[in-house]
Amino acid sequence: MNNNRKQGHSYCVIGLGRFGTALAQTLAENGQEVLVLDSSESKIRDIQDKVQQALVAPYMDKAALHEAGVQNCDTVIVCIGENVEASILTTLNVIDLGVPRVIAKAVSAEHGRVLQKIGAEVVYPERDRAVRLAGALVRPHALDYLVLSDEYAISEVLLSDKLDGLSIRQADLRKRFGLNIVAIVRGQETLAEFTPDFVLHQEDYLVVVGKKDSVTRFEKHMG
Repeated sequence: MNNNRKQGHSYCVIGLGRFGTALAQTLAENGQEVLVLDSSESKIRDIQDKVQQALVAPYMDKAALHEAGVQNCDTVIVCIGENVEASILTTLNVIDLGVPRVIAKAVSAEHGRVLQKIGAEVVYPERDRAVRLAGALVRPHALDYLVLSDEYAISEVLLSDKLDGLSIRQADLRKRFGLNIVAIVRGQETLAEFTPDFVLHQEDYLVVVGKKDSVTRFEKHMG
């Protein structure tokens, strides 16, 4: 581990495919410092005005990554998926530079196992999108649904008239459904702090967390 890390970018995204490009732009839009690296000059030109720094890197060896300043980043996301060998070698080089958190995109279970063995956190964008789409299709009253574990999930549920005009205390979702309210979305406003006396309105969205079957029961109740 490099103990002489300088202040640098919060994030580095390596590889500007659709996933890497969307990730880098979203991080930058949310006020994060982002460094991006890719071997394609055209992809770097397309994104250079949208992130803090964009560099062409024909090779992702340790020397090139070090010269780009990757070792100064808090989190590096390796978004090279299709070229499995390049993905693994780049991830290994980033880890060897002492970056505190390394996340790598995998395109298969075998690819993911190798990335995990060398010390990276692994994401499966295609699989995760499929799971989220399936959840949305079977949950028409949920704006978004995310599996947290085998047992727990978080969901953003549109309220029906069944809770209209009731306070959070009166709705008592914890007792009735075993759910905790994480946030309330009303129009363009998202509220993360509220009292038990906060009055709910039809068309509000409640972000709730709890056991999967409890989330499902609440969604059906709102239907």
